[in-house]
Amino acid sequence: MDKILEAVVMSSYPNNVKQGLVRRVIEAAKQPMDSEQCWSMLELSTKLYLLGDTKYKREIGKEVLEVYGHYHPEEFEEFFNVRFLLSLLQEGYGPLGKRSHYVLDYIQLGLQFVLESPSANSIFGLLRIEVLRKVCERPSPKQCAKISKLLIQHPQCIPVGKHQVLFCQQLIRCIRQFQCVSEGEEDIMEFLEQVNKVSGLLQRIWRTQTSVILPSLKELFTIISSTEEQEAPSNALASVVQFVPLELMDGVIRNLTNDDSITDVQMMTAIGRMIDWVSWPLGKNIDKWIIALLKGLAAVKKFSILIEVTLSKIEKVFSKLLYPIVREGALSVLQYMLLSFQHSHEAFHLLLPHIPRLVVSLKKEDSNSATSSLEQLAELIHCMFFRFSGFPDLYEPVLEAIKAFPIPNEDRIKYLLGQNAWTSQKNELACFYPRLASKSETGKIGLINLGNTCYMNSIIQSLFMASDFRHSVLNLTEGNSQPLMTKLQWLFAFLEHSQRPAISPESFLSASWPPWFTPGAQQDCSEYLKYLLDRLHEEEKTGKRIYQKLKESSLMSQVVEHHYLNKTLIEKMFGGKMMTKIRCLKCLNVSSREEAFTDLSLAFPPPDRHVRGSTSVLPVEEIGPQFIEPPENPSHLTGSPWIRRKAPMAGDPAALPMPVETLSFQEPGEAANPLSGNAVGVDAAKDPLSAFGEQATAPKDSRSVPDLINYFLSPERLTAENKYHCEKCASLQDAEKVAELTEGPHYLILTLLRFSFDPRTMKRKKILDNVSIPVVLKLPILVAPKETEEVCQHGKDRPAPGGGFTSVVYDLCSVVVHSGISSESGHYYCYSRECTDTIPHGQPQDGAPKPASDKQLDFEIQWYLFNDTRVSFSSFESVSNVTSFFPKDTAYVLFYRQRPGRQSCPLHEALAEASCLHGEPSLHKDLMEAISKDNILYLQEQEKEARNRAAYISALPKSPLWWRDFDRDKDDDNSSGGCSPAAGGGGSGTFHGLVF
Repeated sequence: MDKILEAVVMSSYPNNVKQGLVRRVIEAAKQPMDSEQCWSMLELSTKLYLLGDTKYKREIGKEVLEVYGHYHPEEFEEFFNVRFLLSLLQEGYGPLGKRSHYVLDYIQLGLQFVLESPSANSIFGLLRIEVLRKVCERPSPKQCAKISKLLIQHPQCIPVGKHQVLFCQQLIRCIRQFQCVSEGEEDIMEFLEQVNKVSGLLQRIWRTQTSVILPSLKELFTIISSTEEQEAPSNALASVVQFVPLELMDGVIRNLTNDDSITDVQMMTAIGRMIDWVSWPLGKNIDKWIIALLKGLAAVKKFSILIEVTLSKIEKVFSKLLYPIVREGALSVLQYMLLSFQHSHEAFHLLLPHIPRLVVSLKKEDSNSATSSLEQLAELIHCMFFRFSGFPDLYEPVLEAIKAFPIPNEDRIKYLLGQNAWTSQKNELACFYPRLASKSETGKIGLINLGNTCYMNSIIQSLFMASDFRHSVLNLTEGNSQPLMTKLQWLFAFLEHSQRPAISPESFLSASWPPWFTPGAQQDCSEYLKYLLDRLHEEEKTGKRIYQKLKESSLMSQVVEHHYLNKTLIEKMFGGKMMTKIRCLKCLNVSSREEAFTDLSLAFPPPDRHVRGSTSVLPVEEIGPQFIEPPENPSHLTGSPWIRRKAPMAGDPAALPMPVETLSFQEPGEAANPLSGNAVGVDAAKDPLSAFGEQATAPKDSRSVPDLINYFLSPERLTAENKYHCEKCASLQDAEKVAELTEGPHYLILTLLRFSFDPRTMKRKKILDNVSIPVVLKLPILVAPKETEEVCQHGKDRPAPGGGFTSVVYDLCSVVVHSGISSESGHYYCYSRECTDTIPHGQPQDGAPKPASDKQLDFEIQWYLFNDTRVSFSSFESVSNVTSFFPKDTAYVLFYRQRPGRQSCPLHEALAEASCLHGEPSLHKDLMEAISKDNILYLQEQEKEARNRAAYISALPKSPLWWRDFDRDKDDDNSSGGCSPAAGGGGSGTFHGLVF
């Protein structure tokens, strides 16, 4: 039968005739036959399959093999033995010089018929060894794809144990040399399919044996970091990276960047070749790995590598934006490279000649991908304009090209630049192209984030920028018994005098960390602040205080000295007092209780309650509140002297109601009259509703800080389940409760209660309402009758006879912002400025305040943005608009500083006197020595790093700065941006250039 089949196949009959005859032979083969006949047919079908010179002959060989495998399994197993397979794999099949290329296909075909045979394990064992040997011989992409196809279909043949690790490493070595020898599009697609099969095998192995991944990646890095090989490794290696689980990224990058055995030249070579992978059209997550490695290098301050790689590769990455298939990944890498390269304009300026042509090309493409990329590119360019201003001639053509796209606001630009910078401190790059000043441009020092400790960093920076508090802490004497305050003193001293760009607050964190906080988790900064102030207060209160500077002031009377020295530092700086009064609506008895506070927690009014113009702070007890939320049933309040429906008549000795106010700014030289501008004065208070409505600065539908304070100070009805137990009535009665501020703190801390518990989700939700923040605030403070004379002497608003409210002016000095939607997540940063006295302590005889300088409390006072290690210049405009630009970024904790006035005069005068006599606080010897030693150490570290980097850069090979993607077709006037076609993807030559 084998002779008949061979004669039919070799005959010159038409294929349809041959096919009929072959069908008969195949049908006959399904019948029982002797072993010798089966063997002959198997030999013939093997010959046809392996050596057939036409596809038709190979198909006949395949059909015959499958029939004998199904219907004569014993004979097939005897034929398809280990020795025969070993001969095929080691010696090949066919005459010398014309060995068959289908051996692996043949083995894969036959394996399916011997899987259950006794010899299966022997065959699998043989193949495990032979496939390893095969890949060590560096087969072609086509043969590697066949090996991969065989092993994916029959995973029993994959090497195991140490051989499996070696197999994966050698397979990666094979991919390293993959090259597509043809520029035809069909050949390229076939090549890509072959590469995908090989990388798919690696994925299959990694899924089942994760322990193989890291050795495989180590081999990959060895290949791409090699500087000895003349030929660059194939970009097909990108297909390997796409299957590495992203959860391993952080560990892999950390190990690479901290491996001392990897030289800078090797690392630069590796990252440069990885950036070339953006050309690989089918890779996933390639851009994520490239950016992660760049960030990892920045984290370990390998700036020389980053600079060299960026300058040599950024044009090539930019050119890939022309190709839709790789555009998304290329744009991600380009964004990071540009936004992180902030020490010099050099990288951005390399792209300027290419940008207009690219914009034209993408506009012609007119696709969603092109439009989206243009919008992102325009935003990126505006960021660069903002960062590197002063080149109008260079930027004009680019600006013209992108004029149709929106310009991002300044906060957005600062955010992008801040999030991607290699380092927040420019002096770390001082040894490179531009020579920069030490620290940041601001002169301020950042705090290192120790793992979700931004809540602490923002609070520490806010306290540090409270200059009166900072000076008091730095003036503390040596050898005190307040360990936490001492650590704060050391931290403030390093923030003031260190040469480092950022310092670690690790020691202070461990000392001030609330025991119920979860390590490594995000926490509530307000909760931390309250705990910190309470700890510092209690520590000093228990006899361990060391603050004695005010006692040395000879200007203070013994009574005042006794009053202030009996207070702790926290009480002096942040302590205020509040009187809570409750009036029974039946017997009209009033009970009151005064308590101290260090911050005011301001709740948001219900959505249906309009605070502005409907409530006011309570005046003194005898008069009662002037404006209370009208009850649902007014008859319940008839005849109650606690409520007055109209303003007091002229001549009435009652105090006037005084709502919380904001102040307007006066021109330099004008008297700083607290009643000037839109402030509510005595006359205006006759119609407090209209007056308060006029001075509101917030949009109609938004809240303001005065709104929240007025809501906090407005009367509260105690009814139903909240009835008040009246001692006089000896029963539960309806009542009204009101809070009155009786002593304003030197630093007023306001916490906006943005986090509330949602019983439906059982989680704390965040109120994202925008709250306008006044830069100047007038707070009503209740004045006792005996203090009236003192108030007048200090130029304050004159209260009514018998006591009343007076305004105390506060200036905004810090705003802690929470970015996120939950208190358990997100990020904290703060805006701060240093507020100092602008009104001299000695007032003229006529009582009219005079400005201390032309620099009034306005926008001229410099604001700073503290974001962990990054410190930058900012503005009150940025503070005011942060929520408008970023809805999840909302003001959370506010610090206001009291201007000199009635209550704070002794403290202000003592602080001013100390400042005049001593200037900046002098540190004790141990602290000065510690800072000096650390500064010397830091300078030595910088000097050593600078020498190493200089030696490294001089030893680097020169990298090409110009790529020819844009210039290849520069003589073709019809080409868009120097690339064809305009849509970025048409011809096979272009596609080949993209990939290879």
